[in-house]
Amino acid sequence: IDFIISDYNMPYLTGTELLHRIRLDRKLRDIPFLMITAEANMEVVAEAAEVDVDAYMTKPFVTAALEQKITELLDQAAHPGQVTLLLRRAQELEEEGKLDEALAAVAKAGASSPTLSRPFREMGRLLLKKNDLPNSLAAFQKATELNRLDVTSYHGMGQIFFQMGRIDKAIDNYSRAMTISPRHAERALDFARLLLQQDKATEASRVMRLAFKINSNDPDMKERLTRFCADHGLHDLTIKASREILKQDPGRAKVLGYLGIALCKKGLFNEGVLTLEKAAAENEPDPELWIALAQAYLAMRMTGRAEKWAARAIRMAPDNEKARAIYDACL
Repeated sequence: IDFIISDYNMPYLTGTELLHRIRLDRKLRDIPFLMITAEANMEVVAEAAEVDVDAYMTKPFVTAALEQKITELLDQAAHPGQVTLLLRRAQELEEEGKLDEALAAVAKAGASSPTLSRPFREMGRLLLKKNDLPNSLAAFQKATELNRLDVTSYHGMGQIFFQMGRIDKAIDNYSRAMTISPRHAERALDFARLLLQQDKATEASRVMRLAFKINSNDPDMKERLTRFCADHGLHDLTIKASREILKQDPGRAKVLGYLGIALCKKGLFNEGVLTLEKAAAENEPDPELWIALAQAYLAMRMTGRAEKWAARAIRMAPDNEKARAIYDACL
């Protein structure tokens, strides 16, 4: 394969998702990649830049312009510049576990082209991998000084400030990264987690809604996002997302459990226990589901059913204090 042209909008994955997979493949990662998009907005451009797209074109365009762009990229591939060669060598050294040598190659790349942000971004990433937080932070900061849209560096600084315990700074940098490029599920989870730690549930819900919208065609990621919402008490969002997932794929038994628990947390016990009963029947034995059922039935003053589910949980997990407390309350 000498060249790849891909549309951004495709049925099962986006052009950037395809490019991300290609960049992870040693045999394919250096193939020139031209992305075609009808969306000329900053979000798409930033998303493509995060995975090192070689070039992109916005539709509509004339054939001559496409031919010229292909010729330019093929020429660049045939005659790579010094920075490209040094960064490729750094990647190879990193894969061999030679981080110090990789850093030296990246430093040379930065010295040869001091106005490019990518060498400093790579330096920050490698230093972070070595857990050298102060120098990693300095490298990422340099990258953002050179390129205010270097979203990966803002993300990196968010990670570093979080590790340093400087939560406000971490939130600020994650917020900048999300503003520039909101189409990143892992970043959304990290950012929402930080917001929740600061008791900013409304803002966290807003971030998660955006993540659901962006990943609307990825059922596995949607289930993961739903689990996050369920685990962190975002009950309204858990209910909405679970219903959407189950409408598309009724066989996702785990999601039934998330939905049932969230319904009960919101006081919607009648629908909640029916959903949890179904989840308990379709999932592998799960004491947490049984305890949720016991709690719900106890709240409904249906002690016989509460006792039944609490007893089942105790048989599987005899030391579970929550199950024992519910069981004792039923006596």
